[in-house]
Amino acid sequence: METRIALIGTSALIPLVLGTLHLVYTFHGPKLLPRDASVIEAMKSTAMVITRETTVWKAWIGFNTTHSISLMLFGLVFGYLAVARPEVFFGSAFLVGVGLLALLAFLALARAYFFSIPFAGIGIATLLYLGGLISARATG
Repeated sequence: METRIALIGTSALIPLVLGTLHLVYTFHGPKLLPRDASVIEAMKSTAMVITRETTVWKAWIGFNTTHSISLMLFGLVFGYLAVARPEVFFGSAFLVGVGLLALLAFLALARAYFFSIPFAGIGIATLLYLGGLISARATG
């Protein structure tokens, strides 16, 4: 497998794995729950300011789920393009740019709001992605 394809494919795999784990943790186990159980109860009984149609708890679950899906979608789409359709991916400045911007946005969010593991994972994914772009440019 060409270096550029392997680097971009591996880069895409990292958000796919992180997003999948995040989705599992959203619905199973305590990893994404507040340590203080009273906070959960407060979230379940508090409506959002924007609407009374949902609670902070339901929004929390929804936000975590869509966050997971966005990481998984990134991994699936960019992994597929890099491995199965490299001529489409590497031939499109738009796709290459959107992928890089998405990873940089994930990286900035991970730095500002998350903890060291997602930040490191997305940091590695971004470096691999950049390495794939450099490799593609070098091979012409």
